[in-house]
Amino acid sequence: MADISVMRRLRTKTSLRLKHILLNEPTVLEMANYCQHGNTSTLEHVYAVAHYSLYISRLLNIRIDEESMIRGALLHDFFLYDWHIPVEGRKLHGFSHPVTALRNAKTYFRLNEKEADIIGSHMWPLTLRRCPRYKESFLVCIVDKCCSLAETLGHKYSNALLSALRSQTGGNEWINLC
Repeated sequence: MADISVMRRLRTKTSLRLKHILLNEPTVLEMANYCQHGNTSTLEHVYAVAHYSLYISRLLNIRIDEESMIRGALLHDFFLYDWHIPVEGRKLHGFSHPVTALRNAKTYFRLNEKEADIIGSHMWPLTLRRCPRYKESFLVCIVDKCCSLAETLGHKYSNALLSALRSQTGGNEWINLC
């Protein structure tokens, strides 16, 4: 079992590392306007996935490309619509949103191969043909499933995690509408 003080320091370092430039982009902040699972906005969800992916990689001492993993995790659900509202012609969200998120991310940002793989494969094994090719992609894929399940079951993220997100996005400019 890991020492509690080490885990606490890792959590603090993880939060500090997530002060990411993407969190200042208006199109990324737009994810706060869409509910993801339960009472969690898409912005809160992607931030939690990035945070816990980084935390677990450090806790388990997995050597990764942190920058690519954080960018990919923050953009993995960059689909920019409310998937709870049915729209004629839109395919099943679970199967189609990785392609939409990847297309949107490529429209607004320059992505490297790992970042694109993280976004495009995060719904594996549901999307059988898009298997994660990098350890960063696999880690985000697994953490995404854990966060999604917790959110669906009504889990609320800690005030510290949400406060860190709000402070990094300019304070109270966005409100959780879920």
